[in-house]
Amino acid sequence: MTTIIFPGQGSQYLGMAKDFYNNFEVARNVFESVEDSTNIRVKKIIFENKENLLDITKYTQICIYTASMAIFEVFNEIFNNNSFFNVNFVLGHSLGEYSALTASKFIILQDCAKILKIRGELMQKAFPENMSGMVALIGLDCISVEKIIKDNSLDIEIANDNSKMQVVISGKIENLKNSEKIFLNSGVRNFIYLNVSAAFHSNIMKNAQEKMKNSLLKIKFSDPIYSVISNFSASDSKDKVTIFENLTKQMSNRVKWYDSIKLLESKNEKNIIEIGPGKILTGLIKRISKNFNCYNINELKDIDVLKNAI
Repeated sequence: MTTIIFPGQGSQYLGMAKDFYNNFEVARNVFESVEDSTNIRVKKIIFENKENLLDITKYTQICIYTASMAIFEVFNEIFNNNSFFNVNFVLGHSLGEYSALTASKFIILQDCAKILKIRGELMQKAFPENMSGMVALIGLDCISVEKIIKDNSLDIEIANDNSKMQVVISGKIENLKNSEKIFLNSGVRNFIYLNVSAAFHSNIMKNAQEKMKNSLLKIKFSDPIYSVISNFSASDSKDKVTIFENLTKQMSNRVKWYDSIKLLESKNEKNIIEIGPGKILTGLIKRISKNFNCYNINELKDIDVLKNAI
C-alpha cells in the first residue's frame, strides 16, 4: 500500500533532477517534451540559471513539474514490477497536484506542461507584483488561526493547512504586515514571509482561476489509474468529472494538506514516497502522523536508499 506525493512551489533549487537527467533517457525525454510543448528552456533555467529565472512564478512551476516528472519516470522504470510499490493514491501540494494527475495518467505530460505554462503566467499576473503575498505561521493549528483572523477582523485568508503546527496565510502585503504583531502575540512562534509573487490560494486568484478553468476545458482527460486526492476537497476519487471539478477550484481555495494526510491514515496507507525536488512534504507528514513509512526521491542516491529499505 503506497502513496506517491509531489511537491509544489518553494521546493525548487538550482540543478534539481540533473543527476537523473544525466543518467536516464526517460528523464531526458521529459525535459525535451516539456521544452517542445512550452517553448520554455527549462534545462537552462534549472541547470544554468543564467538569467535568475527559477524563482519567477511563470517559470518556477513548469520547472518543478519537469523535475518531478523526470524523477517519477526514473522511479517507474526502476520499480515498475516491484510489488512493494502497489500504488493506491497520488496527491500533490498545490502545483504538485498537476504532477500527481500526470502520474495517474489523468492528463498527458505535454498537455499538462502547456496548462502549467498558462497557470504560471496567470498567477504571476493575478495581482500587481509585490503587492500581495503569503506568510507561513509556525506554532498554531488551522482552527486557532481561523479564530485569530475572525476575532481581529483580519482581511487575510488561510491558503494552506499544512500541519498542526504550520498554516500559511495569503493576502495583500499591507494586511499581512498589519497582522504580524497580532499573530505573534497570539501564540504564533514564527511569522515567515514566503518567496512568492502573489497571494496564492485566496480570493485574489479568483479571476485567474476562472481563466484557468477555460483553459482546462480544452484539454482531454482520461480515467486515472490511481485514485487522486484533491487539494480542494481532501477526498479521493477516480471519477474524471469529480477530479476536474475539484481541480478547477484549486487556485483560489485552501490546500487541505493536513486533512489529505489524515485521510491516508484512515485508509491504513503505510508507505508514502515524495517524488520531486526537496523533502518539504516528508517533513510535514512526519509532524502529522507517525503511522507512515516516509521516503523521498530527490537525488539519484535516494534510489539506493529506497532499494535498501525494501
